[in-house]
Amino acid sequence: MSKKSILITGCSSGIGLDAAKTLVKKGYQVFATARKKKDVDSLISLGFTAFRLDLSDSQSIMLAVKHVLEITGGTLDYLFNNGAYGQPGAIEDLSTQVLRQQFEANVFGWHDLTTQVIKIMRQQGHGRIVQNSSVLGFVCMPYRGAYNASKFAIEGLTDTLRLELAGSNIQVSLLQPGPINTNFRKNALTALKQNIDWQNSIHLNKYQKQIERLASSDPASGFTLEPAAVTKALIHALESHRPKARYRITYPTKLFTLLKRILPTRWLDALLAKG
Repeated sequence: MSKKSILITGCSSGIGLDAAKTLVKKGYQVFATARKKKDVDSLISLGFTAFRLDLSDSQSIMLAVKHVLEITGGTLDYLFNNGAYGQPGAIEDLSTQVLRQQFEANVFGWHDLTTQVIKIMRQQGHGRIVQNSSVLGFVCMPYRGAYNASKFAIEGLTDTLRLELAGSNIQVSLLQPGPINTNFRKNALTALKQNIDWQNSIHLNKYQKQIERLASSDPASGFTLEPAAVTKALIHALESHRPKARYRITYPTKLFTLLKRILPTRWLDALLAKG
């Protein structure tokens, strides 16, 4: 029996890298991708079939899919949309261009890749698509507006896609991690310093606290899990006869799912505003 093939985005570190390593050990044919050449080279040195895929570059996406099809003979069993970053900043301090960049990587690139892969899956008569969302895909926290909005968009697109693919033998699932031990905060700090004029903002004091939080090497919360927790949910979404529509992975994700259902909006706002 031939190996099941999976394309994974965002494999330079964290969740994507852990997923790629684990699935290779389980016998999957893994196509590991990353945005930067040095990260692709690193993946190749680890023994992966790896190539560049920049979610902000439609040409890069098209070439990545082409590479996969050349190797597999025209098929792809699974897609794990994982590559993304967080752009911190108060809404009023975000330029439209910076917000657009967030959506290019976190939404439009995913959509471009996903629509190309669906064509393959429809032709072969099966497939599974797993989208790595966030607790911030259904609740908002201050100074994370661009990322909040991008993940809310992914949730809406994915729910719609699941309905539209009903009966096609193409399954779609969302993963909803909360705090996971990755380079996410480090990359967010870089994006904040590059794209936000925080020193001249009315939110200066809040930014100083955000910078301290993002620069800390301590876990984001006492409920922070390792990437393996996300990989475990991913494997269920890939292998279960009845994959879930949503996988709520960390305690904060499960808690806020409940709180959003039972609390008045103003009460939930007061709680989230402390974040």
